[in-house]
Amino acid sequence: MAYKEQYPSALLTEAVEAISSLPGVGRRSALRLALHLLKQPAENVHHFTSAINDLRDGVCYCQRCRMISDDEICAICADKTRDQRTICVVESVRDVMSIEATGQYHGVYHVLGGIISPIAGVGPSDLTIGQLTERVNALENPQTAEVILALSGDVEGETTAFYIYRQIEASGIKVSSLARGLGFGDDLEYADSLTLGRSITNRQIFKP
Repeated sequence: MAYKEQYPSALLTEAVEAISSLPGVGRRSALRLALHLLKQPAENVHHFTSAINDLRDGVCYCQRCRMISDDEICAICADKTRDQRTICVVESVRDVMSIEATGQYHGVYHVLGGIISPIAGVGPSDLTIGQLTERVNALENPQTAEVILALSGDVEGETTAFYIYRQIEASGIKVSSLARGLGFGDDLEYADSLTLGRSITNRQIFKP
């Protein structure tokens, strides 16, 4: 029988269980964090838990691009200085943050919320591809606008990019993809800002 660590308090046990549910946090690390919190002044811990509660209850998703936001429309979409006719399509919120860190992109975004992955049971209807198609079709003179497919270069990323292309190509909008400065299958999240910035600046016409 595997040894199961015993704790002297049911409340400590509950805290460890909760903390260890976070990705990448094992039970021993969770115990260390829980004991650390016990040593902190009560006001510090209350502020910590209040911030987590506010994050979960207060943050929403932009109705236009699905980026996290404090308001119905995120700061990027609401920024009149951004190029509203250049839409960069990404897998996740983290990708938006990575691209913004480069300082090389001045358009807006569309967050898919994942990529097509039959193995993981994720299909087109599970993503925001339908909303993206609606955005493109609602553009005035879409032939003068652009969609940048900033997805990973692995099979799932390429499959998703191809599917999106087929959904919007009839509009006549320009469709481009990142220059392949990134390694095959690389996630945007882990790309350095210089390489990612160059990939955006030197983007190429998408070729299905």
